[in-house]
Amino acid sequence: MKITIKQIEGFLAVAEFGNFSRASKRLNTAQPALSQAIKDLEAELGVRLFDRTTRRVELTDAGREFRASAAKAVEELEHAVESVHQLAERRRGRLRIAAPPLLAAVVLPQAISDFQKRHPGITIQVADISTEQIVESVRSGKADCGLGTFPPGEEGIERVVLMRDNLMLFCGDQNPFKAKKIVAWSELAGQPLIALTRDSGIRLLVEIGFETVQLPLRPTFEVSHITTALALVEAGLGVSVLPTYALATARHHKVSGRLLEAPTISREVVLIHASGRSVSPAVSAFSAVVRRYAQKLSPREMT
Repeated sequence: MKITIKQIEGFLAVAEFGNFSRASKRLNTAQPALSQAIKDLEAELGVRLFDRTTRRVELTDAGREFRASAAKAVEELEHAVESVHQLAERRRGRLRIAAPPLLAAVVLPQAISDFQKRHPGITIQVADISTEQIVESVRSGKADCGLGTFPPGEEGIERVVLMRDNLMLFCGDQNPFKAKKIVAWSELAGQPLIALTRDSGIRLLVEIGFETVQLPLRPTFEVSHITTALALVEAGLGVSVLPTYALATARHHKVSGRLLEAPTISREVVLIHASGRSVSPAVSAFSAVVRRYAQKLSPREMT
């Protein structure tokens, strides 16, 4: 089909005015060009759309039927164009964010609140799920973006670095480590350790820390969630090595965080989106906002 928008707009203008001269003035085009566009449209459709007399141009039966459909098509196209403009200007749309539970709790609320003040027409959905689920959700399109720390070999995702997070030692108020600002990994020898389970990326980094100082890793407790680890630390059942952003939750417990050095172990907290897909204006705008709030969770800001 070789029908063009210009031909349809010309047809609708002539149908409205019943006159080629006035229609051409409305469209700001030459009358011969408009007449040719209508002839080409009639040739493509294989029917006459207008009966022409010396005084007036009138719609044929086919023209009246085509007018209703053409007007609706143009209206829908205009609506589609306006919708895209609104999306581009971040005035409307939907943003689906996936993040692990603790990171979702400590960084997303303020970031979302700030973002919605700037872009009130954008609806936001949050999924607080595991790291593996985040990657799959972003790859499949169920989520527009995801927050967290992800293995470097993950395929099908692009990354935007939000902050660098260091591992810290968390201890109870009665623990001698509370009196220190910095703790060396070697000082953890003989300490009851509350560790995350092996399916956690944090656990792998803790193992690297222990191996570096040649200490055996024999956890007293292994738990799946950072909040559980903090609760056990608060009860005096041991110490735990967790990311810096856990400090935001630790403040609600009788727990202190201390920098861990020799070695310093860090990782990147990133925002991810699917490879091979254009990044929506909403994701681009949110990335800038969430980076600002994530950087407040960096070791320098939190300690």
